[in-house]
Amino acid sequence: MHDIGESFMKTHSRYDGLNSFAPGSSQTSLSDGELLRPNEVLGNPTPGAKEFSPSYPPGIFDKTLLTIKPIACAWLILLAGCAVGPKYVRPAVPVPAAYKENKDWKIAQPQDNVLKGEWWKIFNDPQLDALEAQVDISNQNIAAAQARYAQAYALVQASRSSFFPVLAANGSYTRSHGSSPVKGKNVSSQTLLNADVTWEVDLWGKIRRTIESNLAQAQASAADLANARLSAQAQLAQDYFELAALDGQKKLLDDTVVLYKKFLQLTKNRYAGGVAGQSDVIQAQTQLEATRAQDIDIGVARSQVEHAIAVLIGKPASVFSIPSLTLPSAVPFVPAGLPSQLLERRPDIASAERTVAAANASIGVAEAAYFPTLILSASGSYESSNLADLFSSPNPLWSLGPALAETIFDAGLRRSQTAQAKAVYDEDVANYRQTVLAAFGQVEDNLAALRILQQENQVQDVTVKDARKAVDLEMNQYKQGTVSALDVITTQAGALADERTDVTILGQRLNACVLLIEYLGGGWTENRVISGIAVEGKTG
Repeated sequence: MHDIGESFMKTHSRYDGLNSFAPGSSQTSLSDGELLRPNEVLGNPTPGAKEFSPSYPPGIFDKTLLTIKPIACAWLILLAGCAVGPKYVRPAVPVPAAYKENKDWKIAQPQDNVLKGEWWKIFNDPQLDALEAQVDISNQNIAAAQARYAQAYALVQASRSSFFPVLAANGSYTRSHGSSPVKGKNVSSQTLLNADVTWEVDLWGKIRRTIESNLAQAQASAADLANARLSAQAQLAQDYFELAALDGQKKLLDDTVVLYKKFLQLTKNRYAGGVAGQSDVIQAQTQLEATRAQDIDIGVARSQVEHAIAVLIGKPASVFSIPSLTLPSAVPFVPAGLPSQLLERRPDIASAERTVAAANASIGVAEAAYFPTLILSASGSYESSNLADLFSSPNPLWSLGPALAETIFDAGLRRSQTAQAKAVYDEDVANYRQTVLAAFGQVEDNLAALRILQQENQVQDVTVKDARKAVDLEMNQYKQGTVSALDVITTQAGALADERTDVTILGQRLNACVLLIEYLGGGWTENRVISGIAVEGKTG
């Protein structure tokens, strides 16, 4: 148990802190590197919130309330000091000092190249910018994630209501006919007006722990929403550059088909002139048709990628199309930062950590079941056979008193439930640490991919230049009759393969760049909770 008396008293008098991140409310800024914590919500109610001050009909409860006021204060002092369950501490994870693939990186001043919220703008492609803007509006996975967060937020609001008394009222009026022999005395009426108030005192912090758990789950759901948005944005960028790479391949094949047509005509002319055999013509014709087939085949993959983009931006594939794209010639630099910063950048890590916090609070809920439950109840009513005299003395009736309940024997049920809660916590801690380790691996993977692919791209550029020179030499020698058509065709096929590989490598570099941005969190941080069913980070 730990002392949360001050926050508890504030909570029971002005508990409106959850409204600070309700849909449609203004944003709440937090300190750097900290998500909204349950104790901050409980201990810092929203300024201007109305105090909870129940009112009662005058007269009937006044003296009783004066009598029990010292007792109530004593109870509040006692219950404000106890909340069973472990205090939450973020699980420790091993964090390397630097990325292996980025060990020489130093923080730049000023940090103009730090990722911002609209990270895709580093590619300087207006068409990509326009498509990315549609993802957040029309993507149905994001809409589903928003709905899941709305559910989690509603659950927090529902659990918050347990802090307050429940007031119920009912009234009745009956008129009956009896068997009295006296004329006019066989008809009677009865009017009853009743009100009941019950309040479960949070003596051991069960309600507080429930709210703490639900709030952490809502924050995890909000981080899941941010992760869904980031994943959709990254997938769109990957598909976009894959489409550009396919268009680059098709342009290359289109140009190659034109060249092969010229070579076929050359072989036909030489055959007609008697300086080449028919086999030269057949070989050139075969090469041309095979290249045409490859050119046509690109259309299948392009259509599939285009349809995938339509789904990501929430449009039917039948009414969506993208004109031919040009593959960027350069890959932008992405600063990886330090491994310790990754814990605050990744929404999936934030979600896993908040899930651990929720599980920790659930242990307190389970342990609270070992202790008695205190319920305060009050009832007041007016009853009269004459409606006009309903509120006059001695018609009022009232009752007031506490009820204390404790489970004596449950055959190990509470012990099993507590053990289950602790096991869930251990599972969530392991999942959190695994998420962090996987995140470090993903960043290292794409840092390595960018470094290696850049080197490969440089070598492949030289290879393409040499292959083009080889084709020109072979063509000149064929015209002079010193080499066969097969030699030319073989050299041309090699050059085409080299150029296609060059386009593929550039596409892979852009893909690795997008993945690195995604695995670095896309500029998201856990520093701030933004209203409107989302958790976002500082983006600028």
